[in-house]
Order: sequence, then C-alpha cells, then structure tokens
Amino acid sequence: MRIPAIMEILNMPRPRPPGLHRETARGATFWYVRKGHGPRIRLRAAFGNDGFWTEYHAAVASLARGATTTVNPEAAPISSLAWLIERYRETSAWTDLSLATRRQRENIFKQILASAGNQPYAKITSTIIEAGRERRQNTPSQARHFLNTLRGLFRWAKKA
Repeated sequence: MRIPAIMEILNMPRPRPPGLHRETARGATFWYVRKGHGPRIRLRAAFGNDGFWTEYHAAVASLARGATTTVNPEAAPISSLAWLIERYRETSAWTDLSLATRRQRENIFKQILASAGNQPYAKITSTIIEAGRERRQNTPSQARHFLNTLRGLFRWAKKA
C-alpha cells in the first residue's frame, strides 16, 4: 500500500506559478498573468512549451515595472508574414468575404502563423507554397483552401 500512496503524490498536479490564471470560454482555454486585482496580460503561446514560459516571464517583468501592455508575440516586425496577415484582416478585401470563408481562412492562417509567422513575407516563394500544399495532399480540399487563402492574401498585398 505504501507504493501506490507514493505514486499518487508523484502524480499530483503542481501549483501554478504566481499570477498565472486559466480561463475557459466557449470551450477554449486562455492563460493570463495578473498581479492582484490589476490588469491581465494574455499569454498566446500553448501552455507548457518554451514560448509560453518566455511570455510568462516577460509578462511578470512588465507587471513588475508597472506596464499594462499586453505581451503579444504575434506583434511581429513590419515585413513579417504575421504583420501582412494582420494588415489584410483590416481591409475591405477581408471583410467582404463571407463569415464562413473568413472562419475557414482564419484557421488556415493560424497554421501558417504557427509555422512561419515571423518570416519575412518577401521570402515566401512558390516552392514554399507548393511544399505547404504537398503537406496537405492527403486532404485535397484542405490543400485547395490553403492555396486559395494564400492567393487572396498575396493578390491583396500586390495591389496594396
């Protein structure tokens, strides 16, 4: 009986670091850093990975300085793919799309931003796009929607 008791102790969840709070809304989990009853800083990286802990420490440091700005790794430098997608979302080319199309393309953008969000958009070549399509070859409709999404983005960028 003693060994199972030790195993239960080892499997106990660890307490969260100071100021880290979890909220669930509409089935999605969000993580925030908050000091006392002050402002919340949302952490956008997935819980537990290195990016998450980097954001957590940056948020704690900014709260210690008294800053109230959010820590957003997606606030990428100008000329990055993440920056271009954010500008695209602010235009009528994006808002003229139906809600279903925007939702579908938003999911594709999430995948793209996770893999290449901080890359300069000028370095996105047709071979890179082809590689993305090839990764989706098992689901032809997803590959087609991937191409349509990037085609719309870069057509708008070329005009702008």
